[in-house]
Amino acid sequence: MKAMILAAGVGSRLDPLTRNLPKPLVPIVNKPVMEHIIELLARYGFTKIMVNVYYHADQIEQYFGDGSKWGVKLEYSREDQLWGDAGSVKRCEKFFDSTFLVIGGDDLADIDLKRLTKHHHENKALCTIALSLVDDPSEYGIVLLNERGKITKFVEKPKGEVIFSNMANTGVYLFEPDIFELIPKGTQYGFGNNVFPMLLEQKKRFYGHLTSSYWRDVGSLKQYQETHRDAIQGRVTIKFSLPQVKNYVWMGENVEIDPSAEIGYPVVIGNNCRIGKNAKVLENSVLGDNCVVEEDAVVQNSILWAGARVMEQTMLERCVVGTGCQVKSNAAVFDGVIVDPVRH
Repeated sequence: MKAMILAAGVGSRLDPLTRNLPKPLVPIVNKPVMEHIIELLARYGFTKIMVNVYYHADQIEQYFGDGSKWGVKLEYSREDQLWGDAGSVKRCEKFFDSTFLVIGGDDLADIDLKRLTKHHHENKALCTIALSLVDDPSEYGIVLLNERGKITKFVEKPKGEVIFSNMANTGVYLFEPDIFELIPKGTQYGFGNNVFPMLLEQKKRFYGHLTSSYWRDVGSLKQYQETHRDAIQGRVTIKFSLPQVKNYVWMGENVEIDPSAEIGYPVVIGNNCRIGKNAKVLENSVLGDNCVVEEDAVVQNSILWAGARVMEQTMLERCVVGTGCQVKSNAAVFDGVIVDPVRH
């Protein structure tokens, strides 16, 4: 089966993490978030995948190549501007010849795509949206369903006074190729703002599938940190790139840990990391490859990207440290983001 991963966005809500890196390459437990999505698609037989790219397109194409490493075949649709999600899919119309799936390149999910597909076909739907219950629906499209699962109302990102449901649109869709008749060519067009209201207006076969599986849009810094915690606490089924050396501790090769250092859990420590004398790497922390935590430094509830260094007698809590960055000595940093300031 065929799928499309939406990977063109600038990721402004994740700034400054996305200044030098496209959002689909932002790591979740030391693997780009889009890599987890490709593994999900491959697991359910979606092996022919189109990816639209725009912001830092070269980085995405260089990392994923033709997809053969993951047992899939990737093709790319390079955009000259942002066309909106529906507009981007429309530009790839010739790629799709039967039921196809659309998913965001910055989502982390373990949705059962087999059940979603079965639900779609049983209802002879033109469009089926995977839905998830959320605490704050204001950032998502929300729906009402009738007893047969048909969508009777859809509102994109409602304001407080009109929130009528906490069933949120996950941005995971199944479509029949007939959907292209509703999307104009060569114009910026959105599913939530344009296509879905039209499906309701024209009384098309428009269904929702409520899933209890894990899904999260890794859209903001807070969501990015929460998603990491969920992953290492076992709330989402994903493949870790490192072996689990004991309960809730994943560790790579060539890791040096001083005997006096303290390692909490859950933690992830990448390849070639070095943990110094009396240093502490405590709960909900993820270290990328080649990270250094120097003598008497403390890392807690924090994410270090590859090559980051926390210098001696420094404390980090609820922080994200970008690739190759150093956090200087004798500092305590709470709720911080430390990245290379240069915008490439």
